[in-house]
Amino acid sequence: MVKRLARCIRQYKKDSILTPVFVSLEVVMEVIIPLLMANLIDYGIDEGNMLYIIKMGTALLISAAFSLLFGALAGKKAASASAGFAKNLRKDMYYNVQDFSFSNIDKFSTASIVTRLTTDVTNVQNSYQMIIRMAIRAPIMMIFSLTASFSIDAKLSLIFLCCIPVLGAGLWLIIQNAFPIFERVFRTYDKLNNIVQENLRGIRVVKAFVREDYEKQKFNNISEEIYKDFSKAEKIIAFNMPLMQFCMYTCMLLLSWFGARAIVASGGNPNTGLSTGELMSLITYAMQILTSLMAISMVFVMITISRASAERIVEILDEKSDLANKQNPVMKVKDGSIKFENVRFTYSKNADKLVLDNIHLDIKAGETVGIIGGTGSSKSSLVQLIPRLYDVTEGRVTVGGVDVRDYDIEALRQEVSVVLQKNILFSGTIKENLRWGNENATDEEIIHSCKLAQAHEFILNFPNGYDTYIEQGGTNVSGGQKQRLCIARALLKKPKILIFDDSTSAVDTKTDSLIRRALQEEIPNTTKLIIAQRISSIQEADKIVVMDEGRISAIGTHEELLKTSSIYQEVFQSQMKGGKQNE
Repeated sequence: MVKRLARCIRQYKKDSILTPVFVSLEVVMEVIIPLLMANLIDYGIDEGNMLYIIKMGTALLISAAFSLLFGALAGKKAASASAGFAKNLRKDMYYNVQDFSFSNIDKFSTASIVTRLTTDVTNVQNSYQMIIRMAIRAPIMMIFSLTASFSIDAKLSLIFLCCIPVLGAGLWLIIQNAFPIFERVFRTYDKLNNIVQENLRGIRVVKAFVREDYEKQKFNNISEEIYKDFSKAEKIIAFNMPLMQFCMYTCMLLLSWFGARAIVASGGNPNTGLSTGELMSLITYAMQILTSLMAISMVFVMITISRASAERIVEILDEKSDLANKQNPVMKVKDGSIKFENVRFTYSKNADKLVLDNIHLDIKAGETVGIIGGTGSSKSSLVQLIPRLYDVTEGRVTVGGVDVRDYDIEALRQEVSVVLQKNILFSGTIKENLRWGNENATDEEIIHSCKLAQAHEFILNFPNGYDTYIEQGGTNVSGGQKQRLCIARALLKKPKILIFDDSTSAVDTKTDSLIRRALQEEIPNTTKLIIAQRISSIQEADKIVVMDEGRISAIGTHEELLKTSSIYQEVFQSQMKGGKQNE
């Protein structure tokens, strides 16, 4: 895990190395200061030597100034290294998510990915800053201070060594008990984000059914769960401070007691025993040693909190797309012909039931194929195998006579445009959204695509026309307008295969008919697959595929299926009223 995270430091290695260097220099200065003060007291103040006082005072000021300078530089470099590390983590995670297949995305909820990109990265960033600064400073300070204190009086310095095992044992117990709780808290954060996201997405439904109180209670329940877990963990960690203070004050008392006795015994002469200045230095070193131990405990606490976050981040970084290019992939799609050969498919390897079973289907280039079936008949699953959004479990799907797994994924998807069931527009102008289909499209090409999708007229009715700003998710356009914009975007790719996944459900039948007629006249050589609930949307197709529980129930033209398919007949009859199809 540490090695995997370390790869994200990259260009911030220099700052990460300089931080411990400056910290070490800062520590050296801080360790020298008590020695200078001891000499100042013993040989300057006690003996009334003003020249020596000025000399030691100047040395103290210089040491303090250098300590401040090195501390400031260490803080600056640590902030730069940790912030850069966090930036690279987010970048690597985000880029890796972009390469996920649909099956990879299914493993992580949206809320979980958001939490990992925000809260988890922040925890790791804070932990990293403490590691390269505090985790270096504290041990060095403790070692140098112990060395200096032993050089003054080895017997009194043994007091410090007695405290270290007590603190170490206490710290180990605290970490062992706190870590599992923090691990559980971050999983609960995922649930919290999911509830908030779900509520905001469905706010209109919540208000329509007057369920605000219910949603508030859901939020309160999950917030209470986080509060209880965090309180429990913080109560365990809170034992750290009393333990530190107990050890610190015990050391102070013992040093004062035995030190005072030693000074009285030696008469305060630094040449014959312990002096007042040396005792003061020992007390200062005791503070430095115990403060270092406290800092080490804080670092361990921070690492404990961030360890769960680090594991969750590494899960995203190590997740590899199960859709990968083969060596020397095919870079060009010959035509829009499609063939399903004994295809079986399931979303999970451990699933008991196949989503698609025994699919045989042959579609020639330029054909228009309608796909109809009840809810859950796997219509969308069928077409998602064509651009290789998922891989088949058994059998194979070919496009242009080549297995889709042999194509370069990007090259294949450039030739397959999919207008999904859930139409998504992004924040930006209408032009910017349409250019997702072709970033180099001219204004004339954009207008032509919009005319084919029957979107040109309503776009011109907007005050800013094609420069009208679309809010996030397309909330300032209607469902039918959103669908037509998505169709225009797909047409801009000029693909060899065009898939409509129930993407005209929000437009009226007249507009639906105009769109189909324009597509038939303008792009006759493009293979068109239309998933629809309305028979009127597909009855003029070259052939219609009837799906039922993951299998192909029947294939034929509208007239043929009316004679041979009971499912198609049932759907047709349910949509007829008084001899006319319902709109």
